[in-house]
Amino acid sequence: MSKAAARLSVKELQHKYGDRPVIEGLTFTLAAGQAIALVGPNGAGKTTVLKCIVGSAEPAAGKILLDGQPIDERAETVRRDVATLLDDLDFFPDLTAAEHLDLLARAHGNPEPEDLVDTLLDDIGLLPAADQLPGSLSSGQRRRLALATALVRPRTLMVLDEPEARLDTDGVQWLSDRLIAEKQSGTAILFASHDPALVEAVADSVVTLTPLP
Repeated sequence: MSKAAARLSVKELQHKYGDRPVIEGLTFTLAAGQAIALVGPNGAGKTTVLKCIVGSAEPAAGKILLDGQPIDERAETVRRDVATLLDDLDFFPDLTAAEHLDLLARAHGNPEPEDLVDTLLDDIGLLPAADQLPGSLSSGQRRRLALATALVRPRTLMVLDEPEARLDTDGVQWLSDRLIAEKQSGTAILFASHDPALVEAVADSVVTLTPLP
C-alpha cells in the first residue's frame, strides 16, 4: 500500500504497562476499502493496540497517523470519521435500543435518523427488541446493539475489538457480510479477532501479535 493511499499508518508503535513492554516496534498501514486483522493469543496486546489508536491508551513511542495527520481523539475529524467498538458500552439504562441509535444518528447530523435506525435495527436483527431497555436484552443482543452504534454514524475507519464476541453462527455470518460491504463502500477496518473464519472472510492482511517475554 502506498503512503498516499494509507488511511491509517502505525509506525514503530510501543506500549508498556509499567516497566513491562507489551507492544514493541509495531508498523503497518491500512488503506481505504481494506481490512487488517490483529490476531494472537490473549495477552499479546491486540486490545492495547486498538486502544492506542483510538486514544484511550498512551503509546510509549511511535506514530499513529489518520490520513497523514497525527491522530488525536479530541479532533473533530477523528470524532467524525472513526467508529469504534472496544469494551462493552455503558448504555443509558432508560433509553431503548432504538432511542440509543436515534440519539447517535442525530448527534452526527443524519437528516433522516428514524429511517436509518429502523433499517439498521432490521438489518442487525434487533427490530423486535427496538423498544426494550438495555438491561432486558440478552448478552448477544447487547453485543448487536454495540455493533449498531458503530454503524449508525458516519465513518471512514472502523476499529473493532472482537466484534464477533457473543454472536451466534448467524450473527457472525451477518457480521462478515456487513464488514465486507463496509470495505466495498470504502471504509477501512482494523479489527482484533479470535475467529479464523471471520478473519479469512474479511481481512486483506493479518498482523500476528505474540506476548513479549
